Amino acid sequence: MSNSFLEALEDGPIVFDGGIGTQLYERGIYVNKSFDHANLSRPDLVRAVHREYIDAGAQVVTTNTFSSNRIKLRRHGLESEADAIVEAGVQIAKEAAQGNAFVAGSIGPTGETPTMLTEGELADMREAFRRQAQSLSEGGVDVVALETFRQMAEIRIALEAVQEVCDLPIIAQMSFDAERTTADGAKPQRVAMLLRDWGADIVGANCMEGPHILYDVVTEMLDLGVPVIAQPNAGYPQKIEERLVYMATPEYFGVYARRFFKAGVRLVGGCCGTGPEHVAQIAAAARMFGGGRVAKAIEVSSVAEPFEEETRKRESTKAPTKLAAKIERVYRERCKAGKKVESREDFVVSVEVNPPAGLRPDKAIEAAKMLVEGGVDVINIADGPRASVRMANWAMGHIVQQKLDMEVILHLCGRDRNLLGLQSDLLGFEALGLRNLVVITGDPPKVGDYPHATAVFDLDSVGILKMIRKFNHGIDPAGKDVGQATSFYCASGAEPAAADYDRELRRLEKKKDAGARFIMTQPVYDPQVLDRFLTDIESLDLPVLVGLLPLASFRNAEFLHNEVPGMSVPESVRDRMRKVGRGPEARREGVRIARETLVGIKDRVAGAYIMPPFRRYEAALEILQCLEGYEMPDDVGDKAE
Repeated sequence: MSNSFLEALEDGPIVFDGGIGTQLYERGIYVNKSFDHANLSRPDLVRAVHREYIDAGAQVVTTNTFSSNRIKLRRHGLESEADAIVEAGVQIAKEAAQGNAFVAGSIGPTGETPTMLTEGELADMREAFRRQAQSLSEGGVDVVALETFRQMAEIRIALEAVQEVCDLPIIAQMSFDAERTTADGAKPQRVAMLLRDWGADIVGANCMEGPHILYDVVTEMLDLGVPVIAQPNAGYPQKIEERLVYMATPEYFGVYARRFFKAGVRLVGGCCGTGPEHVAQIAAAARMFGGGRVAKAIEVSSVAEPFEEETRKRESTKAPTKLAAKIERVYRERCKAGKKVESREDFVVSVEVNPPAGLRPDKAIEAAKMLVEGGVDVINIADGPRASVRMANWAMGHIVQQKLDMEVILHLCGRDRNLLGLQSDLLGFEALGLRNLVVITGDPPKVGDYPHATAVFDLDSVGILKMIRKFNHGIDPAGKDVGQATSFYCASGAEPAAADYDRELRRLEKKKDAGARFIMTQPVYDPQVLDRFLTDIESLDLPVLVGLLPLASFRNAEFLHNEVPGMSVPESVRDRMRKVGRGPEARREGVRIARETLVGIKDRVAGAYIMPPFRRYEAALEILQCLEGYEMPDDVGDKAE
């Protein structure tokens, strides 16, 4: 891997593999045998398990060395083979990874209780950990993973032993019972603080219980200055016909993976009972949060390199879209000359008009026509917002361009399309002249009417932008010449009030590098939040269309503040909405608040991105009356939904 393990954490969530022992058990190695010895006796089997996890989306494979310390192996009469077992385990994992995944060197507990041992026995324990860590380090692992420790005294010995022999990053994971305590009674937050202070680079929990209990455990470990990892079992095992069966389904794992990532857990994998199907669900969840292996999925191989110079010369000769020309002209004037907004010619306005849930887009077309007559530059059309089923946005976009002779911006998300579908749609967009895109990752199906629909997420927004950039050079993701360069002009979203603000800024840098030409923000209601965001992204030199969503009622304000990630409605604004409650006066107050935001920020942005609530499109024009050059058509009430 080109980046170190800890550096990779800055790029987004990381997906670990699942259980090794249970996979080997299901393939014929019984519990009375040493699973670790399979590194010598059945390397093909171990390698196959690693490969299946990588194919499922794991970015980290764990060596089959969990019980390879000399004390554990002594019980199988294999103490003398400890070094060979560890060395083989590392080699097998590296062969399977082939540079496409990190390799974590697994170290598990000895099974002894430190408080019951003599000084000599404690020294023996320390030496066992030291020898195992040294073999893992010399073999070339990327990180050492201490797993399933039940006693704080033992993991401290293991941590110190690893630090004595190498300077690799260390993951330290404890195992908790149903009462959320370790075997010696330690609670999650205390465990995390001690592991951090003892030198662990990443802390967390694994094994014993299923996702529900581990969620409670690891969320108590957050916000202590170190990344957190969670690797739950697939539930608690049950014995059925002499076999241990784990009951948590992959789909259930996927639900909790999203919860882990949303809470701020940076690394998620599985432990006992989990397999490639569980990891595939975790990987899909990671892609929603900008992680997983999506970036590598579209990296063009060296085959593409001979085309680069040629494609630069023959990039599309089509004129830039009107939207592109205006945004870049306005931004250049604003940044270089400090020109203030005085008229509509110096400002870009996009209003969101979404396709219908049925077959007739007539009302949406009428709304778009009203907005154009009122001075709006372009409408943008969402792609299944809130995971809802609607007419394809490209179909409505094509109708709008034909009937109204105006450009549109299409949202393009990765939720519903795999790598093949994305490419097909992009080629179709180009053929239809739909060249303005807002590239987003997309809402998960869980929030819509079909929560059990499969979320694809082959690519996140950064991955899609990279793919489009290659198409704009006439090259597909496989490095093949497609004969003609496309002409897409891409925006991407941003959350000025994101919970993980630093990550949001890092993601914006990646989006710009991947080809984003301007930013359309989530709605912002706090001037201080917006001011901080615009100041912090000045170095990116990207035009910004500030998001405005006029509040419809006090209830609407409370919902946005409490339930929608990345949105924050200040208490002062909610108080204003509380006083007016609901109804026409509440809607007027919502428009006034949006106007105040726009007036206060118009000199610092290239334009506005207005999202009228509940299809009340006239609200967009009401907001714009604070700027010169916008008109409210006389029959606005008849044309707006």
